[in-house]
Amino acid sequence: MYQRKLDLHVHTDNSPDGNHSAMFLCERAELAGMRAIALTDHCETDVYRAEHYDKRVQAAYMEATMARSAFCAKLLVLRGIEMGQPHYDAKTADEIIGARDYDVVIGSVHNLRGRPDFYSMDSFTEASAHALLAEYFDELLGMLRWGGFDVLAHLTYPLRYFYAKAGIEIDLKAYAKQIDEILLQTAKAGKALEINTAGLRQPIGKTSPELETVKRFRELGGQYVTYGSDAHYAEDIGAGLDTAYGIMREAGFTHFTFFQQRTPLQMPIE
Repeated sequence: MYQRKLDLHVHTDNSPDGNHSAMFLCERAELAGMRAIALTDHCETDVYRAEHYDKRVQAAYMEATMARSAFCAKLLVLRGIEMGQPHYDAKTADEIIGARDYDVVIGSVHNLRGRPDFYSMDSFTEASAHALLAEYFDELLGMLRWGGFDVLAHLTYPLRYFYAKAGIEIDLKAYAKQIDEILLQTAKAGKALEINTAGLRQPIGKTSPELETVKRFRELGGQYVTYGSDAHYAEDIGAGLDTAYGIMREAGFTHFTFFQQRTPLQMPIE
């Protein structure tokens, strides 16, 4: 059992798919013996005003600030944001991030241009899954070129839904060149790679990414790895932490990373 327990990717009810308040999540985190929690509510940049993320982002930041004060000396509450598709509207993304004093900015791609979140897509075929995945990896590279984030989240995000909705399993060896370029650029930019454990609670039953990709990240010069449960319910805070830490260690990392005031800080993996 690992003692340094941090969960660096958690959603409150200020995310459309979140279910509990910041205060309640922090209370549960403290009771679970967590040392720190990052509240990283969604901001889907491409629909920022159309779907009222402007109001959600403001509420999320204020509630995280109140929780930080309430749990001072009991739990480190980090104010974060998960920027979805930030490079689709880089000007807006820069304005959102620049307007607030975030500890951590997570970068994600949840949907391809002009299409819904992979979560909401109706069906996939082998051919469509492969085409979508190639395009998805290209968009991750586009997000890296924008570069205004700290943590690259759930690198293999679409695989969850290819499997859950169509039973399609993808051999990532076919995408080795794209993935290597993503990992290399992530390492060169000094950004952290997240081991996201939400898939362990879903039909796919895997972390995102898996061990081999985390190993490859280290081989390509990656210094920083983080862990996130991607919890949308209080009971999932810290879920999969031991698995994620085990992957870090097996991949050759001795420390994990968290961010305060956008600065990477490292703690040893016990």
